[in-house]
Parts: sequence; C-alpha cells; structure tokens
Amino acid sequence: MDNSKKTQDHHIVQDASDTLSLSDVNSSIETPKDGSFWRKLLAFSGPGALVAVGYMDPGNWVTSVAGGAQYRYVLLSIVLISSLMAMLLQYMAGKLGIVKQEDLAQATRDRTNKVSGFVLWIMTELALIATDIAEVIGGAIALHLLFGWSMIASVLTTAFDVILLLLLMKFGFRKIEAIVMTLIITILVIFAYLVVLSKPELVSMFGGYLPQLQTLNPHTPVGGSSSQLTLTLGIIGATVMPHNLYLHSSISQTRKVDRQDKAAIKEAVRFMTWDSNIQLTLAFVINSLLLILGAALFFGHADSVGAFGDMYRALGNSDIAGAVASPVLSTLFAVALLASGQNSTITGTLTGEIVMEGFLHLRIPMWLRRVITRGIALAPVIIITLMYGGAEAKLDDLMVSSQVFLAIALPFSMAPLVYFTSSKKIMGEFANPKWVAALGWISFIILTALNLLSIYQQLTGA
Repeated sequence: MDNSKKTQDHHIVQDASDTLSLSDVNSSIETPKDGSFWRKLLAFSGPGALVAVGYMDPGNWVTSVAGGAQYRYVLLSIVLISSLMAMLLQYMAGKLGIVKQEDLAQATRDRTNKVSGFVLWIMTELALIATDIAEVIGGAIALHLLFGWSMIASVLTTAFDVILLLLLMKFGFRKIEAIVMTLIITILVIFAYLVVLSKPELVSMFGGYLPQLQTLNPHTPVGGSSSQLTLTLGIIGATVMPHNLYLHSSISQTRKVDRQDKAAIKEAVRFMTWDSNIQLTLAFVINSLLLILGAALFFGHADSVGAFGDMYRALGNSDIAGAVASPVLSTLFAVALLASGQNSTITGTLTGEIVMEGFLHLRIPMWLRRVITRGIALAPVIIITLMYGGAEAKLDDLMVSSQVFLAIALPFSMAPLVYFTSSKKIMGEFANPKWVAALGWISFIILTALNLLSIYQQLTGA
C-alpha cells in the first residue's frame, strides 16, 4: 500500500515538472536566503544578460548605423525611448514568471480560446523567424568578411550553429549565462573603442537624446535609403523584441525561490529587476554606440555604408572614416558582429522551445526545433543570396524588413503581457501599480499608432 502511494506521488511530481517552463533548468540555481545585497544580486544575475542579447543582435546594427549615417544623432532619442520601454516590459515579463511560475506563452494559451491562441502562436513564430533571419545574415556576413568565404557558403555554415548550442547546454545554464556575458562585454569594449577613435561631437550627441519633431518625418532624405519613420520602426523592432518577453518570463524561473514565502518572491522580483535593468542599460549603451559610430564616421556617406560589408570596408577607408581608418578596426567590427550573431542564436533557440511548449503543449528535441526554425529562416536568405549573387545590400534590406516586422508583431505580445501583469485577479498583490500599467498601455498605443502610420506610408508611398 505504501509503495503504491509512493509511486502515485512520484507520478504527481513528474506531471507537475512537465508543466514547468524549461523544466530541465527550472529552479535549478540556488539563491542565498541571507547575505549582502551584492551576493544576492550576483546569484540572480544572468537571465538579464540573455535577455539583453536580443537588444543588440545584428538587426540592431543595420538600423542603428544607418540611422546615424542618414540622420546623424537625431534618432538617439528613439534608442533611449525604446530602451526605457524595454526595461518596463522586461520587468513585467520577469515578474510574471516568478510570481505565477508561468511563461508568457503558457499564460496566454491558458487564458485564451483555441483560435486566439493559435493566431498568437503563429504571429510569435513569424517573429522568431524574423529574428533568426537577422542572425543568419549577420553571422554569414561576418564569416564572409573574416575568412573570405563566398556568401552562399557562409549562409549555409550558419545552419550548423545548432551543434554549438547543444554543446553549451551540456555545461549547465550558469555556464551559458557566463559565456553570453563575456560576448556582451567583448562587443561593448570593441564599440566603445571605435567610438572613442571616431571623436563624436559631444554636444550634438547628447542633444540627440532629446526627442525632436522631425524624428518621425516619413520622408527619405537626399542620399539616404530609408525614411526616418522606417528607421524608427526598425530601431524599435530591433530593440524591443517580442521573443524576449517570452524568454524572460521563462528564464526568470531558473532561480530557486521559496514559493510559500511572499517575502522571498518579492525579493526575487526585486533582484530580477536589478539584473534586467543593469543588462539592458549595457544594451542601451551598445545601441547608442552603434548609432554614434554611424553619425561620427559615416554621416554624409549614407549610400556608402548601407550594408555590413560596406561598413566593414568603410572602417578601413580613409576617404570615409578619415584618419581613424584601419584594417584592425574593420576586423574588430567583424568579430563583434560574429559574437552578436552567436549570442542571439543561443537565446533564439531557447525561446523557440518556450513558445512551442507554451502555446501547443508540444515538446520536441531542441536539435529538431533548431533545425526547423533555422531551416525556415535560411530559405529566404538563400533565395536572396542566389538571386542577387550574394549582394550584401540586398541581404541588409531583408534584415531591415525583418526588424520592421518585429515592430509590427510586438503589440501582439505586449497586450497580453500588460493585461496579465496588471490584473489583480491573476497577479494578486504583485499586480502592476496603476502608473506602471498606464505606461505599459501608453507604450502599446504609441507603437500600434507607429505601425499603422508605417503601413499607410507603404500603401500610399507617402
């Protein structure tokens, strides 16, 4: 009788673990109950780095550098606003995971009907594919620039990065966080160095963080390829990315928290917020550096730096980059691009698993999930590469389009997140204060309005 009861209890525990997001690593990292602020912060640090990676992926590079090259420092205000919006949304996402022990995909599917859940799943999967397209293009161009491989060979090589992720997963989640953080610091140091050498005008640079009326001018300037509205949407889409909301709501649960102690849950939310905001501040700095680099070195040469390869060559061309031009700078740029693409690959794969399990209650091997997602993302990149003989400018155009789509897809993730975390029925005493909820809905309205304006521009050619 006792053995039967033990067996039954075992099945109950097993079934419960199967419902956890990323069950293999859920609550796998110990956190100290006592100790200093810094010791606790260190224990909770890590998920923020994985989230921040999505805010500095290759998609950011094209839109940010192009924004600086065409409009100088004007669009720095968009980088700032996007980053503040990101901090707000990631706070909500991480809190949802810690308080409800659900990721955003699970919470959405459990609180919508089958049709709505299916539509939201499709939109999320398309956003993941758009994200993956940017990673493929960024990684492929970096390989092409560093090693001289043909573009088609470089594109096909990116298909094998699934092996890298599978190897990393064997080292444990804490090791993955450390590797990602190391790559983030590498990118930060490289771009800080490049910007220092470029000697930007400090007054104009800091003035760029103040919103200006012409920021949303829909017209394209002479010598530019994209309107301010398109680049604004691209920067927002490349900065506030839908998949990060699903990712953070899941990996915030990797820390072990006493579920019966409300004080422990409050503390977990507090340190999650610190971790997230610190890492997103780093992402904000990197995105600012990208745009500042474009403004300081490439303003007036927008047509010459429309693609990654152009940027790479421009850094070695004294006619464009001036006295700072050097092959070393070009190589550093390509190395940072490769690091960015690999970082994003890790988080993109984890998010794919979270989304599929949450929306469909379907669990498949990570390698198969990665093969499917990467295969779908590779198709348009391969087609464009073959059609245009590996023209980097065409691939960059595809990347910008993918970032604009991400901005359009974002409200479909934002609305459920703001609603769930603002509901006292769902979150209890952890529900968003009214002012936080108001900021969330204002962000939703602004982004939706921008998307409608962009669609109007595309349809009318305004």
